Amino acid sequence: MIRLLIVDDQAAVRDGLAVMLDLDPDITVVGTAPNGQDALAKVGELTPEVVLMDLNMPVMGGAEATRQLRRSHPELPVVVLTTFDDDESILEALQAGARGYLTKDADRATIVQAVRSAHAGNAILDPAVQLRLLDLASRRPAQDPGFDLTAREREVLDLIGQGLRNGEIAKKLFISEATVKTHINNLFAKAGLHSRADAVRLALELR
Repeated sequence: MIRLLIVDDQAAVRDGLAVMLDLDPDITVVGTAPNGQDALAKVGELTPEVVLMDLNMPVMGGAEATRQLRRSHPELPVVVLTTFDDDESILEALQAGARGYLTKDADRATIVQAVRSAHAGNAILDPAVQLRLLDLASRRPAQDPGFDLTAREREVLDLIGQGLRNGEIAKKLFISEATVKTHINNLFAKAGLHSRADAVRLALELR
């Protein structure tokens, strides 16, 4: 069972998500919080394994709460679930360390999959968010990363940035999934990455 903490300033949203997600056989909602500050306290009390986090909240917003959780509990994945899909909100959340980003029009299956993926150490982005990131990347100048990646490692990184899973990357590049994992391990080591969310952010920076 994945222990989930839900953070949202609207009681109806918190309660609705709690009821909906608690029905999944793999998820148990251990608690809810109305803002980021309360979430920080409850993480210590309730020991969740995934946090589902809103962004725009009083007292402490979701991005700052995610940033603080990243420092105090680096192993705890945060999935953002918000009404905002503008460039600034997306980038702030990902830079804070969010492992997933969904908008509130996501259906139950998508939210459940995001929680499971985050728990497994993977990143998941709403398709509309992926498009915005790709559009933003196309408008930003390429940056020198300060380390060398092979052409294939760059291809794999770019596909990670597009939200593709290892199996999908393997099919796209006509290589085995084991080879994809090798390339990912190499680029993670070279770039000092710790999660797929880190790779998504790097892919955005490097276009």
